[in-house]
Amino acid sequence: MTVRPSSGMASPPGLPCTGRCWPRPLLVVAVLSLLLVQGVAAVPLVVAAGDSSPAFAAQADYTCDGIDDQVEIQAALAALPDGGTVILADGTFNCSGSVNPAAGTTLLGQGPDATFLKFSRNGRLNVSEERVTLDGFHIRGTGYTNMSTNTTLDLGQWLGVLTIYASHARVHNVTGTADASIQAVFLLLHNPNVYALVLEDVEFVNCRAVDTGTYGFLHNAWGSENTTIRNVRYENCHATDCGRFGAFNPWVTGFDFAEQNDIERLRVSNSSAEGSLESGFHFEWDPEKRDCVFTNCSSLNNGQKPCPETYLVGDPDFFGSGFYLPGGQVSLINCRAEGNSVFGFFICNPDGMLLYNCAESETGRAQVAGPSAKPVSYCILQSMPVTKNPSLVMDHCRSLDSNGWALFVCGAENIVIRNFTMINPAGINDKGAVLGCSGEELPVNSTVRAGVFNSTIDLTASGDRPGTLLYALNNRNVTYSGRIYSSAALPVQIEGGEAGDPVLADLEVLPAKSPLLPGP
Repeated sequence: MTVRPSSGMASPPGLPCTGRCWPRPLLVVAVLSLLLVQGVAAVPLVVAAGDSSPAFAAQADYTCDGIDDQVEIQAALAALPDGGTVILADGTFNCSGSVNPAAGTTLLGQGPDATFLKFSRNGRLNVSEERVTLDGFHIRGTGYTNMSTNTTLDLGQWLGVLTIYASHARVHNVTGTADASIQAVFLLLHNPNVYALVLEDVEFVNCRAVDTGTYGFLHNAWGSENTTIRNVRYENCHATDCGRFGAFNPWVTGFDFAEQNDIERLRVSNSSAEGSLESGFHFEWDPEKRDCVFTNCSSLNNGQKPCPETYLVGDPDFFGSGFYLPGGQVSLINCRAEGNSVFGFFICNPDGMLLYNCAESETGRAQVAGPSAKPVSYCILQSMPVTKNPSLVMDHCRSLDSNGWALFVCGAENIVIRNFTMINPAGINDKGAVLGCSGEELPVNSTVRAGVFNSTIDLTASGDRPGTLLYALNNRNVTYSGRIYSSAALPVQIEGGEAGDPVLADLEVLPAKSPLLPGP
């Protein structure tokens, strides 16, 4: 390790050179200028890697040698005052132990294509103090081993390469990957032994989890108190091929926002999940979800795990979804699902959900689903009582070229579907969309009530692949409106229910050659 006294650093731009001076890379100049404008006296400390560029190596306060580089990084962090910044040079830092930023500090690299932190021997980047900022580098974790052999839950592996325990963290411009030996690349974890307060106010901007053997972004909680994670924001974040080439467990997803934690005030915008082993964007069943909003998000080609040989629609042992939303108050605005193996949008027990201007295409395109899977573009199930009326509003959503049912609703009550468009679904059992279900073949479990109840459904449907575009079964107090374009002998089929139910007076059936309304 080489340590250069900070008094020998180059003078900030605009100040005279009073000692030995070096040309500073542009990012360092920018950081110093910003600190001066803000009136901050602390000068950032620079850590160079063993293979950093000569310009950075010449001006470094700490120089690594490629072995145990976390020592130099940690020494620089320890030397900072509250609110100080450690600048990581370009190059690769080999860390055989963990890096632990102090409260209020910033760890700033030269960008995820220039600064690399490679963790081995169970090393991680841990944020266990408040007000930490991480910006501009690439993290990689490999070869994690059992660090808690005396417990039934391997707490050593149920962690992330970047684990955030404390509130008010900022993670910007960080790309990460990991093998299958650790639970996540980016992990928000409530652990009362580390940080007992509520974990809240965490922001990810321009972050990516790529080619991982594990979860990309994961929220989790240990203990029994303060397990609600609040006010988390994702902007332009992406999970790509998580668990596709090896997996920490069979349930790896791109984003998992509620594992053993409840979630409140989640905001996800302009983000994507693609090629995940299981779901792209995912919530587990039991946690509570309150005020969760997704805007302009896309989920493509997820569900790479083969479907079980015996499978019921909505079986919780298999996800295969673009967006997997079992319960709670979740809103999706301008979101897109394409080519996911079994579900585009899976919704169960909606309790104040909204889907607005969402689009699905080619659900079931991937062959990994297997013959037992029944692809469903929009799947809406209810297996327990919900409190909100309407429980779900789906407005201006559309399905294109589904390889199964464009829409499947079973057991749902008080739902409102407006301006739904489905074009060219392949259908299942010669039916393009199924509204209702029978008591003999209930999905998920026997607590689902057969049928659809107290709902209004407005749709436009077209396509010649199935013989019946709309099949309604056991509907009670349900009103349909819209247009069905089909030249099939039985484009609309109604079974079950009571006399006069459902109401079809405002549903037109027109020949297939009629002009279509605008599609997606």
